[in-house]
Amino acid sequence: MRQGRVILADTHPNMLGGIRRLLEAEVETVLMVTDEISLRHALEHVNPDVLVADLSLPVSTKTNTARELKKNYPQIKIIILSIHDDSTVFEEVIASGIEGFVLKRRAAIDLIPAIREVLAGRKYISPGVNHLS
Repeated sequence: MRQGRVILADTHPNMLGGIRRLLEAEVETVLMVTDEISLRHALEHVNPDVLVADLSLPVSTKTNTARELKKNYPQIKIIILSIHDDSTVFEEVIASGIEGFVLKRRAAIDLIPAIREVLAGRKYISPGVNHLS
C-alpha cells in the first residue's frame, strides 16, 4: 500500500526526475520543486509527510538549511540529500533535528528505506557517512 506525501526539493531537475520515478510506486504523492519559492508554496499547501531536500538548496538565510527548515516546519519529517560525507557537515545537519541524511551518490539505494524509516518515527543515515556519533 502506498502511503505518505513527499516533496522533493533540489535545484537539479534531472536528479529529481530519477528520484521521483523511484518513489512513485512507493508513496501516495510525489511533488518536485526546484527553487525556494516553489518549496515554500508546496510546504504551505501540500501538507507533506516528508520533505527530501538538497542541503545546498537556499532557504532565505545564510544559516544551516536543515535547521531553518526544521524550525519553520517542525511537523514535517525532513531528509537531507547531500554530496558531503564528512563528519563536520553531517554533525551540523543532525544537530538541526532532521530525521534523515542521505548521500546523493546513494539516493537510488537509500531513499526508499530512508522514507520508510522516518515515516515509522525512526532516523536514517546513509551507510558511508563519516560521522562521529
